[in-house]
Amino acid sequence: MIFWVGYFLFNVLRWGSYFHDYWYSIKSNLVEFPIHIIVVYINVYYLIPKFILRKKYWSYLSYLILILILVYLVRTGLNYILVTKEIWPEAEDSGRFMELNHVIAVILGELYVVGFVTAIKLVIDWAIEKRRNEDLAKLQLSTELKYLRTQIQPHFFFNTLNNLYALTLEKSNNAPRLVIKLSDLMQYVLYEVKSSKANLLEEINHINNYIDIERLRFKDRIESEMDITGDIGDVEVPPLLFLSFIENCFKHGLIGNEKMKISMSFEIVNKRYLEFKLMNTFNPEVNKSEKHGIGLSNAKRRLNLLFFNDYVLETKIIENTYNLFLKIPVQ
Repeated sequence: MIFWVGYFLFNVLRWGSYFHDYWYSIKSNLVEFPIHIIVVYINVYYLIPKFILRKKYWSYLSYLILILILVYLVRTGLNYILVTKEIWPEAEDSGRFMELNHVIAVILGELYVVGFVTAIKLVIDWAIEKRRNEDLAKLQLSTELKYLRTQIQPHFFFNTLNNLYALTLEKSNNAPRLVIKLSDLMQYVLYEVKSSKANLLEEINHINNYIDIERLRFKDRIESEMDITGDIGDVEVPPLLFLSFIENCFKHGLIGNEKMKISMSFEIVNKRYLEFKLMNTFNPEVNKSEKHGIGLSNAKRRLNLLFFNDYVLETKIIENTYNLFLKIPVQ
């Protein structure tokens, strides 16, 4: 309504000023604008969806020509009855009914209005659709990230419960300590991790918690060290990302009764990127027999969703040592 009222006033002032007759401009526009509005909405809501979007261009053109003929007849007749007895007062000789120039002028005027308003409508629809697609893409990203996290969480708890089961079989005094640490880890994963970002210090604390849980099971067979370089107090990272890498160390790193060594580092580079390096002993036989596990593939999928191409993830095995390097933007 705002658009049509504004457009009507603009036309009245424009043609009233041009012909120095505002009263005639008001009357003629009052006759013409209802016709404009009807034709525009027929075109936008019926002809375009029914014919253009279905690629029936000749049918669309046929209906449009028929409508333009009706517009000429109705508009000319109403102007003659309600406004002026002159067929075309704007012309020098007033024109005659069905005169070619008059027909062309009326049809071009109607096509101008239809084209102009339809273009505005299509641009608005395009902007709305673009915004809707962006919202859907964000929703899809959020949904997939949540799905990937739900894959991770049972995975951690399943493995930790296996650890607890092993300790109870041994009637170990470490079982109660494991329950407490598992409770802390569950509280973090189930209640504290609510978004796609988590504080890096919190993540590191729970990495240490997870290593302690494994150490309760394997005792002095676990050796670990961690190095932190740079200010990481305000750094945010994808939750549980690094923890999935640490879990893989225990899944693939224990060889017989030998000790397992884990070395990791976190470094802020140029205040723009976080570099994570991980090295641990590696058992190739465990890797060959492993048919399940979602840690690494899950992590790659999450990194693709969150950072697209703005990250580096490299893994390699050198002399029974697994090496992982990850570089992600600092958030």
